[in-house]
This record gives sequence, C-alpha cells and structure tokens, in this order.
Amino acid sequence: MVLNFSENDKGILRPVYNFAKSRNVKLYLVGGALRDLILNRRKENPDFDFCLPSGAINFGRKLASQLRAGFVVLDEEHAACRLVKRIGDKVYTFDFTDFRAKTLEKDLLHRDFTINSMAVELKDVFSGQDLNSLIIDPYIGREDLKRKIIRVCSKDSFKEDPLRILRAFSFSCMLGFSLDKETLRLAKKEKHLISSVSSERIREELFKIFDSLAAYTSLAILDKLKILEIIFPEIKPMSGIGQGPYHHLDVWQHTLETLNQFELLSRSAKQSPEISKYLAEELSSQRKRSSLLKLACILHDVGKPKALRREKGKIIFHGHERIGLGLTRIISRRLKLANDEIRSLERIVLWHLRPGYLADCIRPTERAIFRYFRDTGDDALGVLLLSLADQRATKGPLTTAISRLRHEKTVKALISRLLKQKKEKKLVRLLNGNDLMRKFKLPPSPLIGKLLDELEEAQAIGKIKNKAGALKLAASIIKRKK
Repeated sequence: MVLNFSENDKGILRPVYNFAKSRNVKLYLVGGALRDLILNRRKENPDFDFCLPSGAINFGRKLASQLRAGFVVLDEEHAACRLVKRIGDKVYTFDFTDFRAKTLEKDLLHRDFTINSMAVELKDVFSGQDLNSLIIDPYIGREDLKRKIIRVCSKDSFKEDPLRILRAFSFSCMLGFSLDKETLRLAKKEKHLISSVSSERIREELFKIFDSLAAYTSLAILDKLKILEIIFPEIKPMSGIGQGPYHHLDVWQHTLETLNQFELLSRSAKQSPEISKYLAEELSSQRKRSSLLKLACILHDVGKPKALRREKGKIIFHGHERIGLGLTRIISRRLKLANDEIRSLERIVLWHLRPGYLADCIRPTERAIFRYFRDTGDDALGVLLLSLADQRATKGPLTTAISRLRHEKTVKALISRLLKQKKEKKLVRLLNGNDLMRKFKLPPSPLIGKLLDELEEAQAIGKIKNKAGALKLAASIIKRKK
C-alpha cells in the first residue's frame, strides 16, 4: 500500500517546506504525524513535529513571522519552540527542536517510544515517491505499530522525562495498544521520579487517559504499580478499609469498580443523544465533562478514611461527602483545574449520595426532587450517572435485588424528568425582588433572596400558581421570619 500524506496535509506543510528550502535547512518530520499516517488515523486538531540539526528557535521565530502564526519557546535549554496557526476551522501546531545528539538516528533514540521515533525528510514528502521506502526507522517503530505495542526507545527514557510514564498509558488508551513488559518494569522502577513533574503536565496526561473508554484498565495497572498513589496520595488510605455487609469491596477497590461501571454506562449512554451531548461538553481547554466525571468517580469516596467510625459493631462513614469535598478542593487546585471544573467536581462529590437518599423513599416528594435539581444545577445529570455507577459497584450480601431495582428505577426516572425539563420553557417568576420590596416596604437584604428562593420552590411544586398566591405566601413567610 502506497504511503503518502493527503493533498490537504501537503498544503499545510508546503509553506514550512518552502521556508526551509529557501534557507537551505534540512528539516525532518518526526513523531506523531508520521505514526498517524501509517495508522491511517486522523486527529481533530492536527500537530506536526520537526527536528533539525540546530537553530530550531531562530528558524521557528522567523517562520512564525512569515506565516503570521503564534509563537512560543517551549524549552530554551533543549531549543524547542511551537507555532500555532488557525487554518480554516482547525488549529494546527508546529513544533521545532534541535537534534538532541550529533546525528538524527541518535536524536531519535531520545524520543519517548519507538512508535514516535520514526522520521522522514520533509523534502521527501513532496517528492511524489512512496514514503514506505523513505521512512527512517532505526528502532523498529513500524514493527511495534503492527504489534500494537508501546515500547520505550531506551532504558533511560523515563529518566529523561518522567512524564513519559503517564504518556505510555495515555498512548495505550488513545491507540488501544499494550505496554511491553520491559516498559512496565521501567515504569515501576522509575515511578518515584513522577513527583518531580509539574501538576499541569500530569493533569494533561491524566485527562487523555480519562478521555478514552479504557481509563479503568489503565488506572488499575497504574494502581498495581503504585504509581497512582504518587499522583493522588489521598487515595492510599482508602485501600484495605472494609465497608460492611452492603459492600463486597474495600473503599478503594469499590472506587475503581465505580469507574469501571461508569465507563460501561458511558458506552450504553451513546444511545441517548441528550446524554451523549452532555458528556461531550467541553468545560475547559478541550477537557470534556465525561473525563471530569471519571475523576469524580475516583474522588467520590475519598473522604471515607477520615470519616470512618464504628458504632455498635457497624462501620459508618457519616459526613464522608463533606470531608471528600475538602480533599477534592485540594486535589483540584493541585492539578490546576479551571474554576468551572473545580466547582463542578466539588458539587458532584458533595451531592453524590442524594440520588440514593431519594431512592430510599417509596416515592420522593416534589419538594425533595426540586431541591435536588436546584442544589446540583448543571451537574444534576452527572451526579445521577455517577450514582448509577456507584450502586452497580455495590454488591454486598445486604444489597438486595429489590433495593438495587428501586435505585435504578428512581435514578432513571429522574434522568428522564431532567431531560424533559431541559426541553421545556423555564418558569417565569411570579414576583421579583422589586415587587417584594415595594409591596412589603422591605429594604434590600438577604431576606429578599430567601423569599425569592422559597417562592420559586413553591411555584415549581405547584403550591402557588399566580401572583396573588405568591403575595399571600410571601406575607406568611415574612411574618414567620420576624
């Protein structure tokens, strides 16, 4: 099969080639673009990596000026820079680095994995020849692509950049490949180096793992290698804590199983366009709501070790969700999540028990349902999906088929109701703050907000239906609060 870049890709690469040719620079295309070409894989936001013997930053800066592209120096010491250019509706990135050794072959040895250690001279892309015979592949990356294996280029790969330990797993998730035994052995051996990596870089690789449908498998291996507890030291105390007869797993194994059940649930959720759209929402920097929910699966019971009490022979975790809220806040800030992500994650952890409480009632009241939707806001659906996964991960001897069925039925009914409400027009308030202050001669104060909240709830559950009823209820509330 003939191997060549598409005419569209050549159109993107031609200005780079022309610029290099005009300056007599020998430029090589390396890494992901070549790997994806061989795999016939298309990226939503394409990026191209290049290397040259020397002068990468100066070359990149001048090229950026000519292309009117954004420019940033990534690493002064290793002479790495990036150009960012919007072309049509896509954003392309072009990275340039100096050789990290005297020759190209030795430079490729410093790449992370063999599947990313292939290169082709840029002029050959435009030669019209089949690239199969022109690819430079000293570390048999193509063979590893066929074998679907992630393998380090050298035994020092993780020492050069410890983030590569996580990148091995993110590539595994992204491509559906396995890590070879030696790579796993080196990852375990060098795991302590991860603590030297910045939180931002760790976050990006974690979310690549979460973005796949194989996060559970990867995190289970990272857990077995004791790598995950370096990233999240808060999870270590969760291991070995039993949860009583309603559970069949300890706190940490239950947490991993919740993630597994959530991924299974996500696959079936594809049948619902509304749920699929919700999970695909980007909260920040191309990070999806589904990925944040997977992090919520990991953190939803993180407060249990500190909440653990034994009363009359029973294990209880009263208040673990509020302790978990505090730990989630610490972890979110450590990972430098965006404010919207932090608020969402905190709300999910704080309210993850609420659907279960509603399911414990034979028939939840309209008031209880309204307050659930009010408190969880935009995360109402996320909390419900997590609750389903949480319940499905709970299979102790006292967890009866009847209670499981009731939980599923209640949560699915709430999901249906929520999706229906999203299509309906939002209720218009019968009274506003000015109405209340004018009618009852009240000054601006927190009381106005409390009145509006109570009136909104009463309207939502059908207790009041018109302005007269709202005024009457307001008068009653004001009298009660005096």
